[in-house]
Amino acid sequence: MWDDATPVTDRPHRYDFHAHTYLTDGSSSATDMWRHADRLGHRVLAITDHVSLDDPKPLLDRLRAEARAWEGSPMRTVIGVELTLVPPARLADAARTARRAGAELVIVHGESIVEPVPAGTNRAALDAPEVDLLAHPGLLSEADAELAVAHDKVLEISGRRGHALGNGRVAARAVAAGATLVVDSDAHDPAELLPYALAERIAAGAGLTTDGVRAALADGPRRLLTRLGTR
Repeated sequence: MWDDATPVTDRPHRYDFHAHTYLTDGSSSATDMWRHADRLGHRVLAITDHVSLDDPKPLLDRLRAEARAWEGSPMRTVIGVELTLVPPARLADAARTARRAGAELVIVHGESIVEPVPAGTNRAALDAPEVDLLAHPGLLSEADAELAVAHDKVLEISGRRGHALGNGRVAARAVAAGATLVVDSDAHDPAELLPYALAERIAAGAGLTTDGVRAALADGPRRLLTRLGTR
């Protein structure tokens, strides 16, 4: 495995599809988050600020304006939303609204064991056609892991304190079902972005094998980017 002493230029590329700014509950601007991610050697950082049933367009328009400054950069900026605490029956509609408003990536705040997420959120997210990624799905069921495979959804191993308590269960269920995994920071501050070496350790700590760690850090992100690129 790599360590933090390895020069950034010699490390595999880092992909992170879950981060926040001060437009919702983060501490920094999108520009600041992208600047720090670029310094860490990220190839992709998605800003996925929280929305519920509110209009996501003003938020996405602001993120898009900041993303324009990165056109032509080796690091890809992705703008999206994290649908948070949405009633499960409304998730598909909320995801469709976000997509129409310009979200490149739609993720759903899964049933983390440390927050009062409505029961049924994981299943509704995996059923919703416009949802790409289910974040920190907590006590993920076998049936829902299989649904992720059937509907070509991506599941998240989380680097966020609290949410990460479910990583072992998520990893085990995903591997058993053959679901796609990624390792995300859920960063709310530049200091919370995950360098490659730390992302490796988080994936290994979730119980993934060496091949599983590699898949979550490389194959999973590339598969998700392919999904995004087909639109």
